[in-house]
Amino acid sequence: MFKPILTLAVSIVLPLASQGAGTRTNPFLEPYNTPFNIPPFEKIQYDDYLPALEQGIKDYKAEIDAIVRNRATPDFDNTILAMEQAGQLLNRVMTVFSALDETESCPEMVAISEKAYPIYSQVNDEVMMNSALFQRVKQVYDRRNQMGLDPQQLLAVEKAYKRFTRNGALLSETDKDKLKKLNTELTDLFLVFNKNLLNDTNAFQLIVDDKSQLSGIPASNVAQAADDAAAAGHKGKWMFTLHAPSRLPLLQYADNRELRRKMYEAYINLASSGKNDNKPVINRILKARSEKARLLGFENFASYATDDVMAKTPEAAEDLLLEIWQPAVNRVADEVKEMQALADKEGAGIKIEPWDYYYYAEKVRKDKFDLNEDEVRAYFSLDNVREGIFSMANRLYGVKFTELPDAPKYNPEVKVYEVTDEKGEHVAVFMTDYFPRASKRQGAWMSEFQGAFTDPDGKSQRPIVFNVGNFSRPTADTPALLTLDEVETMFHEFGHGLHGMLTKAKLRSQAGTNVDRDFVELPSQIHEHWALEPELLKTYARHYKTGEVIPDELVKKLEAASTHNQGFATTELVGAALLDLQFGKLNPDGDIDIAEFEKNVASTLKMPAEVQFRYRSPYFRHVFGSDGYASGYYTYLWAEVLDTDGFELFKEKGIFDPATAKKFKETVLESGGSVDPMDLYVTFRGHRPSVDALLRNRGLTPVKKQAPKQDKLPQVGGK
Repeated sequence: MFKPILTLAVSIVLPLASQGAGTRTNPFLEPYNTPFNIPPFEKIQYDDYLPALEQGIKDYKAEIDAIVRNRATPDFDNTILAMEQAGQLLNRVMTVFSALDETESCPEMVAISEKAYPIYSQVNDEVMMNSALFQRVKQVYDRRNQMGLDPQQLLAVEKAYKRFTRNGALLSETDKDKLKKLNTELTDLFLVFNKNLLNDTNAFQLIVDDKSQLSGIPASNVAQAADDAAAAGHKGKWMFTLHAPSRLPLLQYADNRELRRKMYEAYINLASSGKNDNKPVINRILKARSEKARLLGFENFASYATDDVMAKTPEAAEDLLLEIWQPAVNRVADEVKEMQALADKEGAGIKIEPWDYYYYAEKVRKDKFDLNEDEVRAYFSLDNVREGIFSMANRLYGVKFTELPDAPKYNPEVKVYEVTDEKGEHVAVFMTDYFPRASKRQGAWMSEFQGAFTDPDGKSQRPIVFNVGNFSRPTADTPALLTLDEVETMFHEFGHGLHGMLTKAKLRSQAGTNVDRDFVELPSQIHEHWALEPELLKTYARHYKTGEVIPDELVKKLEAASTHNQGFATTELVGAALLDLQFGKLNPDGDIDIAEFEKNVASTLKMPAEVQFRYRSPYFRHVFGSDGYASGYYTYLWAEVLDTDGFELFKEKGIFDPATAKKFKETVLESGGSVDPMDLYVTFRGHRPSVDALLRNRGLTPVKKQAPKQDKLPQVGGK
């Protein structure tokens, strides 16, 4: 997942904490004087954020005012470029705060966030709705074809104009005030949603006091459960939580069906009741988004969200998803049939239920392919996988990663690397933070502490990129051993990282991952393909005890099982993406029953009873924790159409073919958002993509298309 740098909204300015007495200088307000300008995390105190934010806002407003007061005829340099260069202190503070707010949460950070995000959002609203500033942008936009701009500058002008109009620049003053209030409300609601989700996730503990109940669960996970229990004051017992490295092994391996049911039901009911219930929050978000979209002239929020990306309309996104949906559902029926047959053969006397899916899918895999993931994990220690991603980057793009053990870091578990090119020249800083903590939200993502740009005078700033994960921890006697899903996730986030690190786009707004939302997942997802390619796999997958390279026989089993359980994986993903779009198409007058709405979507889709949406609404953070992926969760599959088709070129030419790698690096990774994304893709691949490569990659059988109108998903629930 790519983590955008903040979601904007508005509100009341609250009192700021004082910096405190003494001669100490706020570290945000002076040069960092650190290697490569890495934030001096050890110097930053809680009381530094709000005063630095206040100063950053003051500076930013002054810079915007200077642009507005400039009497020269508006042009690219004195308006568009000047806007790009404004707000550097503000950005410096908020990139650090937003990153640590998600990885080092605590009561102090929560208190700061309740003040920082609204006032940060407010200043952005003020800029986007500044009539005098917009008039300068419009003058440049109106004359853009007569100004001799290069293609990147021309695109920047067009994007800037659209950004203003999408943020209310054309509204009346009365409607601007309405929009500001809605943005404020949404910012506050996202904070509540995320707080509820983190609190409810951390509140759940499944305590086991009889080790016999843990039959089937890998020894490393049992050991971790014992460590977690002891740390929580339950020494001599075993504790499982809703964090993925704890939850998933239990669902996948526990022979105790009741234990699986308890874990499954706890997860699907996360943040759904009691003081952390997110359903009322979702209703308020839906209403605010609907009102905002209609205020801006759109039929609904989904139309607003897709208007400025590759899809252009929610219908286009939905059409793509429906091409994938039925092949996935058909595969689920086959998978359930296989699982039921195995359960019957073993005399289990059960009907396959959702809490059985992971467990019996694993048993079928072992039965069909003689593949045991616990055996496989022994070859994927986190350190080995890290070696694999670095080796991939070096062989494809010529970059090298050198650890900086003494560099500033925000947590002792963080590792910091300098990235250099073939000539030994500095490219970027890369940081990793891979293990779960109670202070860290779930999931995995990439973001930046510093973006890249090159000014007209040649001044260049290189990026500081970081990856965050929640992977299996090491235990007392084993290193961190990753599941195959965790291995692919590590490659995925590293792909986002490469997009950020290798950028050569000159403008901040076009550098790295500043691309259309439904294009941003291409670099991450295409790099997942290398994870299990034998040519790379044999160089990094080594047994953590013996150092033995993964044997050919096991590699062949992995290849044979590569599309195993893809019905389930695809159905839960496509289902969640379709659910997201249906929420975005609502214009509710009053509250809706969130659970009933989900049920209606599932019924309309004829979703298999054994499969749940990947994320149910109360913990669908992509959609309700910010606007980042709202009415945009489909982008993972949209980008997968691109990445699977694109990787077929690597397979045809050789997965480390220098010419193909060079073309992908220069066309996609270095260009960022400086060129239309479909033009970039066609330049690289030579043709527009189709869904066929995705279906092939997932081992799904295409379904003969029906008449177009029969393919449409009817809107369900709400108004």
